[in-house]
Amino acid sequence: MFAFDIDPDMPTAQRWDEIMAAADALTEGEADAVANMANVAALLWQFLPDVNWTGFYRMSGGELVLGPFQGKAACIRIPVGKGVCGAAVADKATQLVADVHAFEGHIACDAESRAELVVPLLRDGEVLGVIDLDSPTPSRFSNEDAAGCERLAEMLVSRLPAAL
Repeated sequence: MFAFDIDPDMPTAQRWDEIMAAADALTEGEADAVANMANVAALLWQFLPDVNWTGFYRMSGGELVLGPFQGKAACIRIPVGKGVCGAAVADKATQLVADVHAFEGHIACDAESRAELVVPLLRDGEVLGVIDLDSPTPSRFSNEDAAGCERLAEMLVSRLPAAL
């Protein structure tokens, strides 16, 4: 059993260091993509304040398909280029959105979500999937959150198979 305890008042950069250490401990030596994504989604849910969805979408058949997550039921399929997640795939770049209702083409899986952070899982220039974080609070995610989540994505890619 793993027991992780992250101080809810710690600075953002330090919180991501702790999340990285916990994710490293949970995924080290485990080759199963679903198990690794499920544990990381749970970690993010547990240790990121003010979130209402944490999880993964994986590339399958040229579109994003829902992967392991924590939160309300979600959209199952997202075309590349549609919504914040689809934009992250099309641009092969992190999407940090302060207000999703102002994002052209936003897909409202949960009407309560206001801010979103989506980081692509990139290997050799190919997108394997994305990490998706939602919050009911506008501007919830910072550049420090984006940098921390990008580090997490980079570490995870080394522990995921080419096809999720």
